[in-house]
Amino acid sequence: MLNKLFKLDEKNTNAKTEVIAGLTTFLAMAYILGVNPAMLADGGMPATGVFFATAVASGIACIIMGLVANWPVGLAPGMGLNALFTYTIILGMGCSWNAALAAVVLSSIIFLIITISGLREAILNIIPLDLKLGIGAAIGFFLAFLGLKGAGIIVADPSTFVTLGAMTSAPALLALIGILITLIFYVQKVPGAVFFGLIITAILGLIFTVFGFGAGDPLMPSIPAEFISFSFDTSLVGGFLSGFGELFSNIPNLVMMLFSLVFVTFFDTTGTLLGIANQAGYIDEKGEIEGIEKAFLVDALSGVIGSICGTSTLTAYVESATGVGSGGRTGLAAIVTGILFLLSVFFAPTVLALFTSTVTAAALVMVGVLMIMQLKDVQWDSLVVAASVFMTIIMMVLTYSISLGIAWGFVTYTVATIATGKYKEISWGIWVLAIVFFLYLFFGL
Repeated sequence: MLNKLFKLDEKNTNAKTEVIAGLTTFLAMAYILGVNPAMLADGGMPATGVFFATAVASGIACIIMGLVANWPVGLAPGMGLNALFTYTIILGMGCSWNAALAAVVLSSIIFLIITISGLREAILNIIPLDLKLGIGAAIGFFLAFLGLKGAGIIVADPSTFVTLGAMTSAPALLALIGILITLIFYVQKVPGAVFFGLIITAILGLIFTVFGFGAGDPLMPSIPAEFISFSFDTSLVGGFLSGFGELFSNIPNLVMMLFSLVFVTFFDTTGTLLGIANQAGYIDEKGEIEGIEKAFLVDALSGVIGSICGTSTLTAYVESATGVGSGGRTGLAAIVTGILFLLSVFFAPTVLALFTSTVTAAALVMVGVLMIMQLKDVQWDSLVVAASVFMTIIMMVLTYSISLGIAWGFVTYTVATIATGKYKEISWGIWVLAIVFFLYLFFGL
């Protein structure tokens, strides 16, 4: 039955290989169960509710990907998208988390329509490749900054705005050790490097606190009151329904939210799926990708599933490459990953007590490192490109806003291109985006 459903023989694989691949992908992605609640809690959402929403939404989305698209791809709340959700929409724009979830619902529906209509590929071709690479890398820098800040390695300073924290403090020292451990795992190509890095860092944190180093500090991991719980916090499920009134009370902000969410989701997920397709051998000699339409459809639908459950936008995870590297070639691997996510809801107390912002700092920094590697493909010999990518990165970090970083990148690209006298080469899509971003930056529209 499995062979017929997932075409195991046709893909030159077997059930055992697919199960191992699914487990590997889960181990590589499981850090999101600790990172996402910690990050969204900064926006006022209950961490227990976010954990439940993250586990359930990810589980459902992975299983649908396996059944519908037959791709070995795991989906979960996207890193970068959760930062946009918390630090830009909730904290930056002053929205309640209910309104933010409503924005995610609307943006996910828009993204689904774009995917179904075939506009996804057309829009992708409008944006210059270098700007796409720059935005992805900028989000990587932003995530690393969040991780370092959350662990107290980077702290506020009245004179220089930011400075190095006390490296002898328990949280900062533990986070630094975690980063180094995770980096070593990555360099050694250990499957599930981030996940195992988190586990070891959490255990070291418990050892620290047992011996009185950092005991009582909320940033340090602690022994959970209970390890397994059958009491689930479903308070966020359907929470978006009460956010539409607030959301539509400020149309300019709504437009900016929807654009930012759709834009980041678009390029993050599209790039990930294309990369996985190439690694899994789904691209034929003509450049056509087997089943890409169904994979795109499930990917877009997952955003709606996540927002209904009560979390930020779901996206295809590049960590799925670890499962593909383990031999995964079919949707059976994705289903195994999904089942493991669903089972994780019973371990909420353990995860939330162990995976504090100090422990998850390593995951944020390492994901940031992986995301900035794409800068190697940027055309640095072009001053227009270099200036645009530079402004995207530095303004995203210094303004603490993903959307503002994107805005500065587009405006810089357009102005610099005009200055070279090549304004006729600017597509109508870039003109529209540049004008929208200009109004947003200078007039708050």
